[in-house]
Amino acid sequence: MNETKRYPAALTIAGSDSGGCAGVQADIKTFSALGVFGASVVTAITAQNTTEVRNVEILSPEIIRQQAESVLDDITIDTIKTGMLPTPQIIEVVASIIDRYRPAIVIADPVMVATNGARLAAASIIDAFREKLYSKITLITPNITEIEALSGITVRTESDFQPAAEVLLNQGCSAVLIKGGHLVSTYTTDVLFRHDKEPVIFSSPRIDSINLHGTGCTYSSAIAAYSALGMDLEMAIDAAKKYITSAIRQGKGIRTGKGYGPVNHFFDPKILSVRPLPSGEKRP
Repeated sequence: MNETKRYPAALTIAGSDSGGCAGVQADIKTFSALGVFGASVVTAITAQNTTEVRNVEILSPEIIRQQAESVLDDITIDTIKTGMLPTPQIIEVVASIIDRYRPAIVIADPVMVATNGARLAAASIIDAFREKLYSKITLITPNITEIEALSGITVRTESDFQPAAEVLLNQGCSAVLIKGGHLVSTYTTDVLFRHDKEPVIFSSPRIDSINLHGTGCTYSSAIAAYSALGMDLEMAIDAAKKYITSAIRQGKGIRTGKGYGPVNHFFDPKILSVRPLPSGEKRP
């Protein structure tokens, strides 16, 4: 019997947030808080804080490819989570990486607008998402602004969720989780749409807080982490919804910077989980 152990592991492919609230930094914090080993591929470097995005420098597709190959050639990755993919060329590289390494789970958070309102990606990436990524991902997690951009449908109420989701499903997505946090309501309601299945609703009381910078990154990363721990999609989303709600609640009274601060990723940290190394895999 192979007694060698390994950590469940997730890889984030996303932009770096110098302020530490969102992007790769939020993803790694979330993985770590939930007991999952986190690796990263940086797609862009942002100069930002809690109030503004001052500049964005996009990395070359080649260094992005090399980062991903370096990780995936060495570490067993259970789940890939994508965030800021700011050019069609980078999306094409990510699609080729998925084709080559065939990860079991890919969670795509189509990051286009930061919590503070700054636009992080050009409109030209929408076509690339449709053509290169939709058919390869397990779940896409757009917020209201993002689902409007991706579907072309205006979303004003929860009744608009289904027609918007159906656009993405018809274009090749397997599952769409529309996040309703931007709607005015006493509850934040997210809805999961899949082919030939009834929608599944995930709802929690709205928490009054300005510390919401990075909530989308954190939520999708939590789904990726719980998937890496072996949960099916519905269970992972449900657990992630509870995690992000608690992280918002536990961070709402804390002042970090002068603007939109982060959630409290480490309100209840877990010890890194372990599982047996696959019998066919050898390590030095």
